[in-house]
This record gives sequence, C-alpha cells and structure tokens, in this order.
Amino acid sequence: MSDHLDTYIGAYKDTFAYSFDNNLLLNWYPKRIIDRVVPEAHVLELGVGHGFTTLRFAQHFARTVVVDGSAAVIEKFRQEHPTCRATIVESYFEDFNTDERFDVIVMGFILEHVNYPALILERFKRFLAPGGRVFVGVPNGESMHRRLGHSAGLLDDMMSLGQGDLELGHKRLYSKATLHAQLSDAGYDVCAMEGIFLKPFTTVQLQKLELSSAITDALCQLGVHYPELSCGLLAEARLR
Repeated sequence: MSDHLDTYIGAYKDTFAYSFDNNLLLNWYPKRIIDRVVPEAHVLELGVGHGFTTLRFAQHFARTVVVDGSAAVIEKFRQEHPTCRATIVESYFEDFNTDERFDVIVMGFILEHVNYPALILERFKRFLAPGGRVFVGVPNGESMHRRLGHSAGLLDDMMSLGQGDLELGHKRLYSKATLHAQLSDAGYDVCAMEGIFLKPFTTVQLQKLELSSAITDALCQLGVHYPELSCGLLAEARLR
C-alpha cells in the first residue's frame, strides 16, 4: 500500500542536505498552533513525517490521531518514540475514514506532496467538529532566498522544484496567494496567515554563517510578520 511513499524515507534522516531547514520549520510551527489551541482539544494530524509535531501534539493535547500512508515512516517513529500517546493510523489520506470529529486538523507540509490537494482539503472537512479549525503549512516558492536567486539570474522560475524538493517527494510549491485561493475554493475562510522562518540565503550559505540559536529564533519570529518572504506559510482556516 505504501511502498512508493517509503522511498522518501532518506529525506527524514539527519544526513539529508536540508535537515537544517526541516529542523527549524518543523520545531517552530507546532508551537504556533499550540499557543492558539486549548489543551483539551482533539487533534487530527496528517502525516507523521519527521515526528517533531506528532510528539509535541501528543504531549500537549488531550487526544492526537495521526494518519500516514508510509509503513516505514510510522515504524521509524514508533521505534524512536515508543511511549508516545498519539494514535497512528496507516492509511492514505484519500482512504482514511472515521466517525470521530476533531477540534483541530493539522496539514503540516502535506499539500505539496499529494496528487490532488483540493480533494484532501474537501475530504477532511467532514472530520471537523462544529467550530473546528484547520492549520495548513506549505513551502513558499516566493520566499526571500528564492526571490534573491531569481533576481540574481540563478533561478528562472521561483516555483520550480529543487533537488531537496524532489528528494522529499514535493509535487508543487505555494505562494501566499495560491494557498489562500486553494483554501477558499475548498470552502474555508482563512482567519490568519503567517510565515515560518524568514530565510535570507540558501541553506549552504546560512550553515556557513554558523548562526546562533538566538538569531535563528529571531528569523522564525520575523517570519510570522512576513509570510510572503518566509520559507514556509502557515494558514489558519475555518469552514465557511
């Protein structure tokens, strides 16, 4: 069922060339969600991924259910975090079903991976409790470092997929405008949109600078206010 998803497992290891970016993005945005959601909430998360968010949500919220189509990713997480309280369901997003309704659904860096993101947004509306919210995180193709590369003549198309995107299984990038439009077309009202990590240079360039954690934290904090320039986008939405 999940064989082709398992082929991307290498990009979820510390040896991945863009683990610097992943660590910043995936440790930052769950804190932003936790700050806006009560601990009593029941949360449905799409994708285990690197496990950073699942672990945090399971520690903070009353109930966390995670859906993932990769047996290898699930097994890796369970081996690394055997005491995690999250309920993990192996299923493609397109096939997942439950009678349970959730206060919050988190689609953290998922829509860029799937064949039909509009279908996923539409399908998962049925699992929201009345008044529930959806948080959607996606990579921003118009980030500052990509704009810089484009202006320097190094990147012909800001929405083109790089090597790191391909290794992660990305099928597309987003902009602030395209994410807003896709959510709206699927029947959601966007309550807020912020950036995740204001990334001024390439990953290699940033690593050579050996920035302190105080500086990288500040770049994440600045990104909140400049979504159009940030490495990632985080949208909060409700059903219309």
